[in-house]
Amino acid sequence: MRLSKHFTLEELTKSQIAQRYRIDNAPGPRHVEDLRELCVHILEPVRKHYNKPFSPSSGYRCELLNKQIGSSDTSQHIKGQAVDFEVPGVSNMETALWIKNALDFDQLILEFYKEGDPHSGWVHCSYVGKSNRGKSGKYDGRTWRDLP
Repeated sequence: MRLSKHFTLEELTKSQIAQRYRIDNAPGPRHVEDLRELCVHILEPVRKHYNKPFSPSSGYRCELLNKQIGSSDTSQHIKGQAVDFEVPGVSNMETALWIKNALDFDQLILEFYKEGDPHSGWVHCSYVGKSNRGKSGKYDGRTWRDLP
């Protein structure tokens, strides 16, 4: 199922962990709609801006999968409202700063990024619609810092 011009439901629900542990990671209808909004408002604008194809590394996670990977019980991935990704050949810091300055989002996190290594970590971004908070920062597993 195509969620937007360049992104599919399969891309946003794929998980090697789910396959390994035979976890059904199929989203419900509400989650599919939230994933569609995420694609339209976050992923498509990023793809258009950089004019580079990319595939998310993590999108929707059912509660069992989310627990299996050790993520927070309040993760927006469970709702289909968050995605993790990198744009090939583009610094993750650059991608995060572009999103911060150009898009409406709920939460933007540059996760596990290391200064001096432009392709370290990944970009986590969520979208909830009218109640987006526009919260942004860098997180290294211990410390939260605001993005510049």
